[in-house]
This record gives sequence, structure tokens and C-alpha cells, in this order.
Amino acid sequence: MAIQGYSDFDGLELARMVAENEVSATELLEEAIERAERVNPQINAVVYPYYDEARERAYAGLPDGPFTGVPFLLKDLYLLYAGQPMSNGSRIFADYVPDHDHEMTTRYKAAGLSIFGRSTSPEFGITATTESILHGKTRNPWNLEHTAGGSSGGAAAAVAAGILPVANASDGGGSIRIPASCCGLFGLKPTRARTPAGPDVGEGWAGQSTIHAVSRSVRDSAALLDATAGPDLGAPYYPPPPERPWLDEVGRDPGNLRVGVIKTAFNGVETHPDCVAAVDHAANLCRQLGLEVEDAELEIPEELRIALWNVVRPSTLVAVQDRAAQLGREPNPEDVEPITWQMINSEQPSAADYIRATRAVHAIGRIVAGFFTGYDLMLTPTMAMPPFPLGHLNLDRDDMRAQGEDVAYTVAYTSTFNSAGNPAASIPLYWNEDGLPIGTHFVAPYGDEASLIRIGSALEQAQPWASRKPPVHSDA
Repeated sequence: MAIQGYSDFDGLELARMVAENEVSATELLEEAIERAERVNPQINAVVYPYYDEARERAYAGLPDGPFTGVPFLLKDLYLLYAGQPMSNGSRIFADYVPDHDHEMTTRYKAAGLSIFGRSTSPEFGITATTESILHGKTRNPWNLEHTAGGSSGGAAAAVAAGILPVANASDGGGSIRIPASCCGLFGLKPTRARTPAGPDVGEGWAGQSTIHAVSRSVRDSAALLDATAGPDLGAPYYPPPPERPWLDEVGRDPGNLRVGVIKTAFNGVETHPDCVAAVDHAANLCRQLGLEVEDAELEIPEELRIALWNVVRPSTLVAVQDRAAQLGREPNPEDVEPITWQMINSEQPSAADYIRATRAVHAIGRIVAGFFTGYDLMLTPTMAMPPFPLGHLNLDRDDMRAQGEDVAYTVAYTSTFNSAGNPAASIPLYWNEDGLPIGTHFVAPYGDEASLIRIGSALEQAQPWASRKPPVHSDA
């Protein structure tokens, strides 16, 4: 029997319903599975269904946590789940089944989440659309001919389509915030190392990559961060702990914050008028909330910005080489996408280049820290362009330079804060005349997710977005 109003509830409300015996965890799981089976043929957001294993866990009784019984998807990118397949969006990992859990998977289970499958990702998360030779195109529920973003596009499409209220996502250059923008969701990238990367590595992309979620409500994101944040055993570093639980920040007065508005892309690309309009709209909402809003500037030297590719390229090479070694052979062009093959076979940075790249990452962090000596928040577009048609940024093309130039429009405002390590969030406050969501990007000082949750919650109350449903939705 369908659960009345399922897609109108966020994860915490569904968990309350389970706790008060209004619905069972197994009923919620079956609801999510039925919705996935119904809508996924249109959006292609869910791969590797773990339905039988999820049913066994639900029937046996899930741990008592803040999200007990809430259906959940892991992103198909480095989030290990023992005994269940994971491909990283790549043919070379097509038959890979890990033998242990990622620390985040362990924490998701402890929170009571009902993990029933994986959401799609592009190969190794290295582009801003979720398309791959292995799994095909993930489509945006707001317009099936447009991207859901990347690399957490499957997670965002599944949440936007009402399959579940919140889903795992990760962000190495914008991969939580870009899909959230494309699909009309709240997407918070936490502070560097806020959530664990272990047990196999200490950090991803020299600390630029971090793990969290996309969600319909701000409070789900806050509560999930409460449940998963903190260093794991042997973590190399960890940011300052919060003053109070992040869930307690929801509904709290954001205070008399000074907001610096930037509408010029850090990498020099031209920003689409729709994205500028979204920022202007958000700035006006902030003024109505009593915040001090003014134009600001932040310059990131080009030599620092481009240095990050001397982290991403060798990281991708190592992923391919290590998997090929597990298979007992050399990698070949049929293992990976054409752009990936070019990337790993191009001249690789030297050890000295890698050291200079990590210095650049840290230098960007110091520049950004200087900005926040004068401001409490930064406001920018999330992307320099609206959600774009499918086929524009897929890795199945033959020009690595053109790929980089095109990707620049998607990460123009986001990747700086992966390098700097600051928390940042895309908030859905604007839809253009084509009916496509255009996210607005807020950035806070290092370690200050609290301010993002407070402003996100205030804007959510001022202009609620969760009731907006795309044309392709599991309610239909």
C-alpha cells in the first residue's frame, strides 16, 4: 500500500513516523523501491539495487538512530559497502565488489538508514555531468534532455524525483553543489575533513574532496552531518568541532551577518544572466532577513587555480593503475572513457609539480581566509551556466583541452572552496523561464557550517522550495 504523502516528508519526519509506529521501516523501504522501479527507467539515477540485502536488514531491525528506517542511496564512487558492487562509473571497476565498508557507510548504517542501492556517478567523478559508457545518461527530472549535474547527479535526480528525501553525495570540485543546483535541492559541502575518508585513505584529491549529501530539507542535511561528522581512527587532521549540534542551528536567527556578493567567476568565464539573476534574487531575500549585503571581490591567481589539475590527474592515474594491478594486467583503452584515457596517458606532473600543487591548494585557503576577515558569508552563483543539455560534458569525446574549457563553466564558483577547504552550500531559490532550477551558492569561513545551516534554514522559511516538484516525479 502506498504511503500517503511520502514524497512530502523529509527524512527526519519519516524517521519520526517509524519511531512512533505510524509506518514500519520495511514499508518505507518498499515504498522507495517501488518508486525507484517506476521512475528510474526515465531518469537512470539508480544502479546496483541492493533490495534483498536491504530487506534483510529492515526485517532484522535497523539500529536506533536519527534516521532509522529512512531509505538511502550510496553514490557509486569510492563509498565501499562490503559484499555489494561498486564501479566508480568505470568499466575497469565493473566487476568490483569490496570486502569491507567505508567509514561513512558504517556511520550511515549506525544512523539507522536503510541503504538499498547506489546512485550514478560519472567515471571517477571527473566531470560535471553524470553520464558514462558503463551506465548511460542520468537525466534531470526537470527536463529529461538536460543534465542532473555531476558528479553526484544520480543522487540529486533520485531525490528530486521523490524516490527518497536525502542521498549520499561527494564533492571534489562542486560535485554536491552542482547537482543540487541543477535539480533544485539543498546541497552542503562540509569543511575539509569534516567527514571521514577512511579506512583506506586519509583524504581525497589532496583534501579537496569531501563527503556528505543532497537533500530536500536543510534539517536533514544538518542532522545527517551530526550523525556522520568526526575523525575516524588514524585521520590525519580534523577541523574545529561545532559549538552545538548542527540540527540545533535550524531555525536559529542567522544574526546580523555581513554578506559579500561576487558575480564574476574566479576563472574568468562569462556568467549566464540567469545565474546572475538568481544571485540578485537571493541577495534581496537576505536584505529582507536583515542581513548587510554588498558587492565584494576575490581574486584567485590563475597559476594557483590550474595547479589543482596536478592533483586530479595523478589521482586518476593511480585509481586506474591500482585496479589494473588487482586484475593482474595493464590498463587498456576499453577500460576507461576516452577523456580519462587521454588524462592518464598525458605527461604526468612530477613529484615536484605535485608538491607545488598542494602548496597552491593551501595558498588558495589563505587568500579565502583573508576574505572572511571582512565578511561573514560570501554569495555567488553556484554555476556560471544553467543546467545544460546532455552530451555536452560527457567523457566520451576526444579533446581533453576542450573538455577542460567546458567544465570551467560548471566549477567557476565552486572549486575554489574545495581547494580552500571552506564549507559551502547551494540553495534552491530560483527557477528560470525554461523551468530549470538555478542554485545560489553561499560560502562560510573555515569550520563554520553553522552559519550556512542558519541562513539556509532562514531562506527555506522565507521561500520554501520542497513542495516544488519536477515534471518527472514518482508521485505521477
